[in-house]
Amino acid sequence: MKHIAATGQGNGMAHLDRTRASQLMETAGLDALLLLSPESFTYATGAPAGVATMWRRAGAVAAIVPADPALPQAAVVTDLFEAAFRASSAITDIRINPIWVETGDIRGMDARPPEELINAAWERQRRPAGFQRPETFDANMGFQLAAALLAEKGLDEGRIGIEFDGLSVADFRLLSAALPQAELVDASDLVRRLKMIKSPTEIGHLRMAVELAEAGIVALRETIDIGISRDELASAWEKGARAEAARRGVQNLTGLWEYVSVGQNPWTKGGVVERGDLIKVDVGCLIAGYTSDTGRTFVCGAPSALQARLFDALQTAYDAGLPLLQPGIAMSEVHRVTTEAMGKAGFPGYTRGHFGHGLGAGLGSEEWPFLSRQSDVIIEPGMVLAFETPWYVDGAGGMIIENQLLVTADGHEIMNRLPSVLVSL
Repeated sequence: MKHIAATGQGNGMAHLDRTRASQLMETAGLDALLLLSPESFTYATGAPAGVATMWRRAGAVAAIVPADPALPQAAVVTDLFEAAFRASSAITDIRINPIWVETGDIRGMDARPPEELINAAWERQRRPAGFQRPETFDANMGFQLAAALLAEKGLDEGRIGIEFDGLSVADFRLLSAALPQAELVDASDLVRRLKMIKSPTEIGHLRMAVELAEAGIVALRETIDIGISRDELASAWEKGARAEAARRGVQNLTGLWEYVSVGQNPWTKGGVVERGDLIKVDVGCLIAGYTSDTGRTFVCGAPSALQARLFDALQTAYDAGLPLLQPGIAMSEVHRVTTEAMGKAGFPGYTRGHFGHGLGAGLGSEEWPFLSRQSDVIIEPGMVLAFETPWYVDGAGGMIIENQLLVTADGHEIMNRLPSVLVSL
């Protein structure tokens, strides 16, 4: 997983498809989803989860999605982000979880002495006598508020889907105590399958992200020369991406990441360009938290016979797997065909765990599902995938072919525009 420097922000729009969610829950026998991670909270509500989620502990916020589409969604929101939530989300059934940050709202109040003004503001907020804020947030209170919302909908004794893969043992115990009559079911896979089909807005974010990243690659390519350092190339890429964002007036560029390597050691962060060096560029930009992923390879001068031979094999494998990226094809089949192509190209021992992955707004640039031999996923329209054939060979250098594509009704659309061949400069 690549490290991403980004700011966690809501994008002002929920992307959850209630119809698809209801179908998946019906198949799994669930009565509701209780989404506790900040990413899933924003996905379901369209609102920022807020600063109380920075510790990756559950209980600060929650989004409730009933299986019955006639029942409205609900949410637990921190008090500091209540106004932001109301401005961003269509969900109106909410409960407020106080966090450590002291607040007040004197808007619309008559002028009076400061002490009276603040006390009146607290009274308007219905702050109880003896109110004390928690050290950070009270997870038990957050779970109790979520349980109350479920109870109001008659769901507190039902089968409730939880993302177990993001819930600590300690938080699971608190949640279980708050919902003693409910059956808590692992819905991690269900939520992943829900998120893997992108909304038009999500697709737009990913398209813009890859276009900015490619503008940066152009700037990096024009900087390549003997004596130029790896860090200078990485800086040129970032400046190029940011300049393109400024030119287009993009306001929601929330992060960038890069794995640029120079020379014979693919994982060396230092070094300068020498004649014959490979320059591996694996980069992405984030739009509203959604990351692109693109890989290109350059060589300063002519490639050696070894470099050319290895890259040709990667190109052969890429060309074999690419046509299979269409609806109805198993991801495991893409992996099998791509691996076999590497073998036929002369390298039967080449093994890679996956040849690409989904893209979205997760913690890293690689999001489930994966184009792996273990995958049970069938490709569907609306998926945005990165398809890649990389190789990192100490003594030769790093090589990668990676494009981002949208699965369409009858095939796929490659979102990248730059050529993916080995470019000699």
